[in-house]
Amino acid sequence: MSQRSLRAAPAPVRRTSRLRAGALAALLAGAVVLTGGGVASADPENPTDEQLQDARVAQDAAAAEVGRIAGLVAAAEARLEQVQVQAEAAGTAYLLAEEARQAAEATAERTAQDLQAAADAVAAAQARLTDFSRNTYMNGTTLTSEMALLDVDGPAELVRKAATLDYVADHQVDVLGGLEAARVQQAAADAAARSARDQKAAAEAAAQAAKAEAEAQLAAQETAVADAAAQKTALEQQLQAAQVRLLELQGARDAYQAWAAQKAAEEAAAREAEERARAQAVADSAADEGGAGYVRPATGRTSSCFGARWGVTHYGVDIAAPIGTPIYAATSGVVQRAGTATGFGYAVYLRGDDGAVTVYGHINRYFVAAGERVAAGQQIAEVGNRGQSTGPHLHFEVHPSGAMYGGQVDPVPWLAARGITIRGC
Repeated sequence: MSQRSLRAAPAPVRRTSRLRAGALAALLAGAVVLTGGGVASADPENPTDEQLQDARVAQDAAAAEVGRIAGLVAAAEARLEQVQVQAEAAGTAYLLAEEARQAAEATAERTAQDLQAAADAVAAAQARLTDFSRNTYMNGTTLTSEMALLDVDGPAELVRKAATLDYVADHQVDVLGGLEAARVQQAAADAAARSARDQKAAAEAAAQAAKAEAEAQLAAQETAVADAAAQKTALEQQLQAAQVRLLELQGARDAYQAWAAQKAAEEAAAREAEERARAQAVADSAADEGGAGYVRPATGRTSSCFGARWGVTHYGVDIAAPIGTPIYAATSGVVQRAGTATGFGYAVYLRGDDGAVTVYGHINRYFVAAGERVAAGQQIAEVGNRGQSTGPHLHFEVHPSGAMYGGQVDPVPWLAARGITIRGC
């Protein structure tokens, strides 16, 4: 099998920082910060610019319509005030016409009374003249007053005739003139009464019509004001809804930007913490190893040591750690093989500059390729649970003779001789 066919993992990702025990804890802490305690939350909605623009246009349109209908309401209210004044004036005119009609009727009634009095006076005068004329006719035209007085049956009739003769002598002309004047007055009064009644009735009818028209206009204008006010209320509700929508979208945009800024700050803080951890790990490694050029291949708990197990030999040391935990090159050298390996699932074989071959098995992913040179402390893979494995761990072997698949020795004392301590064995 060729070296290229062994490479079954994703494209290599090279990492050259030198990490020690504190690096993993720092990276995990950064992951917790970014996910809110390990529980990832959905990203907030970020409204598009088009959504925001549409909301602004809708709000502006609603505001313009509210302004337009507000002008209509104001005009309708002004017209309503006008017709209210006109209705009041029409009502007042009607009352004046009614009052004038009543005055005309009272005048007509007084005129009728005066006419009746004149008619009574005329009737009385006519009666006296008739009586006088009858007596004159019966006594002849030559009968003088003295003769009439002599022609009496007794003292009572004498007194009556004398009085009549005196009245006729004194009032004959006046009675006749009064009769004529009374007749003229009667005719004039009657005509005036009829004219007054007709005029006042016409004025009252006109006033009543004007009052009815004004009341009709008032009712129509009140309806127009009510309709315009109802439209204004509905448009104001639409404007409010548009404003709320715009505020919601703008609030969502602001919240998203704040979230994005916070996320960017958290990621920057995590990267900074990671860099600090890497730097600290390199410093710790340099201090612990005395610059010998060897590093611990992974951090974690020693779960199995080199030696015989159930009738077979366990040729390496197992370091238990979560999947994804970084695996580092124990020494500088050249990658001999990276990819699938029987029993290991995935494995990396590295020939060190000292000639020893170090093996890294059960890995989840690898980040190097055959023929690639790596430095001590460079991440070459991550802990996995592939192949014949009962849990996530790194199986680490050392072949000091340089053989790829044989000549294994206990890695713990080999590393200890080079300044690297692995406890638990």
